[in-house]
Amino acid sequence: MKLLFASDSFKGTLSSEQTGKLLADAAREVFGECETETVPVADGGEGTTRAVVKARGGELERVFVHGPYMEAEPAIFGKIGTEEAVMEMASASGLPMVPEEKRDPRYTTSFGTGELLKFILDTGCRRVSIAIGGSATNDGGIGFARALGVRFLDVQGRELGGKRPDEPGYGGIGADLIRVDRIDLSRIDPRIRDTEFTVMCDVTNPLTGPDGATRTFGAQKGASPVVIEALEQGMEHYRKVLIREFGTDPNEIAGSGAAGGLGAAMYFFLQAKIRSGIETVLDLVKFDEKLENVDLVVTGEGRTDWQSAYGKVMQGVGRRAKARGIPVIGLSGSLGQDYEKMYEHGIASLMTTVDAPMSLVEAMEHAEELYFRGAVRMFRMVKAGMALGHH
Repeated sequence: MKLLFASDSFKGTLSSEQTGKLLADAAREVFGECETETVPVADGGEGTTRAVVKARGGELERVFVHGPYMEAEPAIFGKIGTEEAVMEMASASGLPMVPEEKRDPRYTTSFGTGELLKFILDTGCRRVSIAIGGSATNDGGIGFARALGVRFLDVQGRELGGKRPDEPGYGGIGADLIRVDRIDLSRIDPRIRDTEFTVMCDVTNPLTGPDGATRTFGAQKGASPVVIEALEQGMEHYRKVLIREFGTDPNEIAGSGAAGGLGAAMYFFLQAKIRSGIETVLDLVKFDEKLENVDLVVTGEGRTDWQSAYGKVMQGVGRRAKARGIPVIGLSGSLGQDYEKMYEHGIASLMTTVDAPMSLVEAMEHAEELYFRGAVRMFRMVKAGMALGHH
């Protein structure tokens, strides 16, 4: 029997690799000797770089970039061979990097994400996958673009974004958007032309409007209703400039509003392809090849609910396995509203790790032990099912 394990990380407790190790131990306890393989996966959000590097035998590189408030911050990217690289915005311009009381998307910048990409180009990689979930910014990606040599000019022809890190607005920020009049691409990094970019993104939000970057995600980044209106005005102005400069309306591009408008910047300035995060990750880790001769796939995540059916790990894994007629079981920390939706995406059954009424804190404290016991219960069910099949 050959088993393949491909779970998302359980936020704050177990990594994708740890779940694989526990599943392998549990499978051996129930079935004796059996063939198991673990593929670390992620959905294109936080943890994507590490999962891809692990699965493909690449290496993690550490560099320093400017964070959301232009402070020096360590960031990582992954290098796979000489040609390919993977990075995530969350590492350079992520929301968790800003303490809650300091969050204000008028003043945060995506500059560090552009710097991270520059480091990648320096290594000679010319195929880059970029995960853009979890941003602290709402700057339309102008900070990112400035780091790569794009200049944003006001009506007087002055460049927006201060010249020094201690000046407000250095790097390009949300508050600058209202003043952008012209975009100068003459100094953009020439290596961009020879590089193929894929943006991993699971939101389809446009740049502006009721479902746009600002109105959908502004509040969670610390914007008050008044600030949201001001930022939306700036973003709408910026959208008109993009239409004038490039002849395309960003609102017609699904995902242009992702990461505070970074999706639009990557589309226009990098000519990037915007793709589903989980689908891109599954391609990067060569998931389809790993399904060869597999009898059962086990996947899972911290909590499975209706959102799991929208571009998350379990949905992606379930659909690919289903296409090959391979059954998939989900082992999750807990089940929430409308978890049954997962049955439409190739998940045959769902089980939880918790085995008694307990608080979330308790479940997290004993995550490893609960997960192992849950895995043993699950494999015993599978064994019982196999016995039935022989009758």
